[in-house]
Amino acid sequence: MPTEAGDPTIIDKTLSDKPINDICVVRLSAIGDTCHALAVVRRLQDNWPDARICWIIGRTEAGLLGDVAGVEFIIFDKRHGLGAYRDVTRKLGDRRFDVALCMHASLRANWLYRQIRADRKLGFDKTRARDLQWLFTNERVAAARGEHALDAMMGFATHIGAEPTAVRWDIPLPAEARAFAEQQSPDPSVVISPLSSQRFRNYRNWPIESFRQICERLTSELGYRVLITGGRTEIEQHYGEALGDVPGVRSLVGKSTLKQLVAVLERAEFVICPDSGPAHMATAVGTPVVGLYASSNPERTGPYHRREFTVNRYPDALAHFLDTSADAVRFGTRVRHPEAMSLITIDDVNGKIDAVVDHLRGKQP
Repeated sequence: MPTEAGDPTIIDKTLSDKPINDICVVRLSAIGDTCHALAVVRRLQDNWPDARICWIIGRTEAGLLGDVAGVEFIIFDKRHGLGAYRDVTRKLGDRRFDVALCMHASLRANWLYRQIRADRKLGFDKTRARDLQWLFTNERVAAARGEHALDAMMGFATHIGAEPTAVRWDIPLPAEARAFAEQQSPDPSVVISPLSSQRFRNYRNWPIESFRQICERLTSELGYRVLITGGRTEIEQHYGEALGDVPGVRSLVGKSTLKQLVAVLERAEFVICPDSGPAHMATAVGTPVVGLYASSNPERTGPYHRREFTVNRYPDALAHFLDTSADAVRFGTRVRHPEAMSLITIDDVNGKIDAVVDHLRGKQP
């Protein structure tokens, strides 16, 4: 296996040949990334159905994935500060793992890795191991460039010998969640999740008036019921109220659990959203996504399947705001400019809507 100079890909050949019975997975957040991690866990289960898998995960993300069968979940609740680390240490006890898949590169996660007893602690290659992760692991996946975020995580499964399997998620959904979705959208619906997470300098959100024009076309011309989804932040509530008064549009902003949201996405004909968790949740349940991408690269963080339905103004944003191109920057470089998403036009989105509608109605492959 090719490695960087000095890269501890395998610290002891005898360890790499040992049977894998106990696996620790660390991916704390965010929703989209934990959906990617779930696909990795499913591959592990398909390869080693009798292996014991323990997943250290964030509190919010556990609300979506914490009932996956065959996986023990330990919740890292960052609200508890240093107490969160003590909670994990107490729950781990004296357990020792054959391998820890350190799929979260951050300072917060690095300190967790010190608490995990494992013969092998596998992290990202040095180029992708942010926040000095390589100091807290003793093996690294092979270096790669240009991988989708899900494929980058799949590199962990490949490294420890898991054979390729069909990508699957199989998010457990209770009957209550599906009943909620049927009640909210008894007719063919389109879900619009207009906002990404409200992190500092995120700049992934499309203008509200542009979404309004899309809503009006979907309802009046194409005959869809439109559901607006989102959380409880002030800006999400604002979008929900502004779009919810369009005839044929209903706002579910702040009104669903994560499980209910996945059920709504599963029932929808397609989803429109920026680079955000719902793009990956919808992909996980097989619903096409019209992704809106300008500030981030859809080849890295776009919907894993059917990216031909994604609006990609990322190259334009690089040229316009950074005077560069995708070939000249580090893969996945963000365009942190508040006007980046304004490069996406109404015609761009309508064109992708037409493409996905034709696909759904059998007019194109």
